Amino acid sequence: MSNSRFCLLSLVSILSLLIITTTTNLVAAQRCRPDQTETLKRFKNEFAFSSSCTDDTHFLSGVTCDNVTGAVTVLKLPGGCLRGTLRDNSSLFELSHLRYLNLSFNNFASSPLPSSFGQLHNLEVLLLSSNGFLGQVPSSIRNLTKLTQLQLSHNKLTGDLALLLQNLTNLVALDVSSNEFYGTIPSFLFTMPSLSFLVLSENHLSGSLEIPFSLPNLRVLKLSYLNITHQLDLRVFSSLKSLTYLDLSGISLTPTSVDSDINFAKSLRILLLSECNISKFPRFVKSLKNLDYLYLSDNRIKGNIPDWLWSLPHLTSLNLYNNSLTGFEGPLDHVLANSSVQVLDMAYNCFNGSFPDPPLFIINLSAWNNSFTGEIPLSTCNRTFLDVLDLSYNNFTGLIPPCIGNINIVNLRKNKLEGNIPDEFHINAPTQTLDVGYNQLTGKLPRSLLNCTLLKFVSVDHNRIDDTFPFWLKALPSLKVLTLRSNRFHGPISPPYGPLAFPKLQILEISHNRFTGSLPRNYFENWTNTSLKPDDEEKMYMGDYSSDRFNYEDTLDLQYKGLYMEQGKVLTFYSAIDFSGNKLEGEIPESIGLLKALIALNLSNNSFTGRIPMSFANVSELESLDLSENKLSGEIPQELRRLTYLAYIDVSDNQLTGEIPQGTQITGQPKSSFEGNLGLCGLPLDERCFTEKTTSIEEVEEEEEGVLKWRAVAIGYGPGVLFGLAIGHVVALYMPEWFFKS
Repeated sequence: MSNSRFCLLSLVSILSLLIITTTTNLVAAQRCRPDQTETLKRFKNEFAFSSSCTDDTHFLSGVTCDNVTGAVTVLKLPGGCLRGTLRDNSSLFELSHLRYLNLSFNNFASSPLPSSFGQLHNLEVLLLSSNGFLGQVPSSIRNLTKLTQLQLSHNKLTGDLALLLQNLTNLVALDVSSNEFYGTIPSFLFTMPSLSFLVLSENHLSGSLEIPFSLPNLRVLKLSYLNITHQLDLRVFSSLKSLTYLDLSGISLTPTSVDSDINFAKSLRILLLSECNISKFPRFVKSLKNLDYLYLSDNRIKGNIPDWLWSLPHLTSLNLYNNSLTGFEGPLDHVLANSSVQVLDMAYNCFNGSFPDPPLFIINLSAWNNSFTGEIPLSTCNRTFLDVLDLSYNNFTGLIPPCIGNINIVNLRKNKLEGNIPDEFHINAPTQTLDVGYNQLTGKLPRSLLNCTLLKFVSVDHNRIDDTFPFWLKALPSLKVLTLRSNRFHGPISPPYGPLAFPKLQILEISHNRFTGSLPRNYFENWTNTSLKPDDEEKMYMGDYSSDRFNYEDTLDLQYKGLYMEQGKVLTFYSAIDFSGNKLEGEIPESIGLLKALIALNLSNNSFTGRIPMSFANVSELESLDLSENKLSGEIPQELRRLTYLAYIDVSDNQLTGEIPQGTQITGQPKSSFEGNLGLCGLPLDERCFTEKTTSIEEVEEEEEGVLKWRAVAIGYGPGVLFGLAIGHVVALYMPEWFFKS
């Protein structure tokens, strides 16, 4: 009861705070002078607003006016409301009293940065990140000498950074990352005593880097992925005693500095040294007792991980991805167990032998693509915070731990695991991804998977599972990918009652099993996500659970355009069906034409009969179609020419007849795509069609028919003409006599 009361009071407090904040902003906006309010309205009308930002309340909530003068001093409009071009004559630049301006994360249609920003002489804070601005930064920016914060990151801006910043001596925070600025790194930046936040990453800046002892307040320094070609000595940063965040990724470091005892700032919490050409584990890290994040990925570090690393009291994120590490110092039973690490990435190394007990508070654990052997530690089941477990591409043996139903992401692909998949997924189990493909698993699919209402991805391919088609999985509201390839599944794939309707399924891969039977005409009805394009999602790739601390994407083996390939970045709109290599028979249902968003379809190596459905022409997104090795007959529908995206088609080894549709992308396929059909003719095959001869015979017949028609006309009209000439002659001889008598 007390907890409920506390939650209720907390909720009331939060709502009250929101109401007070909103009311305060609206009151502040109401204090604006009429001319300022009119200017704001004109500025708003210059852009198209998204549906969630159309009301004046949302717009005015970001406006603050001076209590005395009524002039607009603060304008905060981040977050994607504005769409259009910000022009030099915009009403925005009439707000000359602005001190704080935030327009980040809008869409200014790849327009240049207006030079009129230089008119806002009172600006102290200018935030323009992620707006789509491009081109040269106008020199008028140098007029904003009162600026303390300037943020231009994630645009496509260019120019000489030293010239741009030379007058901005009051800067406290500067972020120009992810642009195309060039020239040398401005040395005067490191003489600004107030500078606290400096981010220059991902530009074309070059030159030497000399840091004097005049930056007592610098806390954040990001210099990653610049064009610094010479090796950098880490000791130049030892003078920055307030530093909490240092990112030098992509810059080659001198080996002597990496292996030295550098007296870094005790306050350093985040150290990012990915792709720095490091070959030894940095010794100076041992003294960084407040370190929270350590990223050493994509280097050349060899040997064992030192045991002192796990003793750093505040270390929560450790990324060692893509090195040449082989093992651990110290006994495996507790080398990691007492560590404070919560996010651990050891993937793509050379680790071998048994896997150590994971840290007690581990959340994300990735060790894929190594050579670990033995059983997966049962202590994994005692890690109650474990959210992601990726041990794929190793040599683990034995049984799958029974606790996998407590983990969100489980990837044990390509090991040597045996036995059944544990049938211990409890009600409301959090599992979203289950990938146990390429093992030696037997038994049946666990029916308790029905308890995983969040399940999106199931892959059990290349095992020895002996079961019938899991019709019951269609009850899962979020299931998008189901891969059963190369097992011992058998029986029909058509449910006894009604169509097989998966509400969200986009990829169904059941090839190379022992499925039998035919598909009813309504088989593909109600397959929503293959009938319509999926809604736009925040993530670009399917099964992408990446964050700023951890990267994970579901991996799929897909047959596309005749090739099997492993795909780690499957676009969210991709949709595919693969029924190949089974014993399915009967006709291909016309309802296949309802799958308008389908991109790849493989029905090859079955016993389908009848004609190729003309409704294929409605599958407008289709890029890959394989109907080979069946018993299909009749002609290839001419309607397939409407499939403008169709880049691959294979109908070989059937009983098709007639002419291959000409003048389309279909004729650009290799001959092998049509071979094995004795009745097919036309390009790209060598066999010419008889339609040309038939056409010429018809033309001859038409000509002969025309001659016969004209002969009939001549026979019919000839006597009439002769009779008419005779009568005319008689009339001509006797007409004068008749004329005078009358």
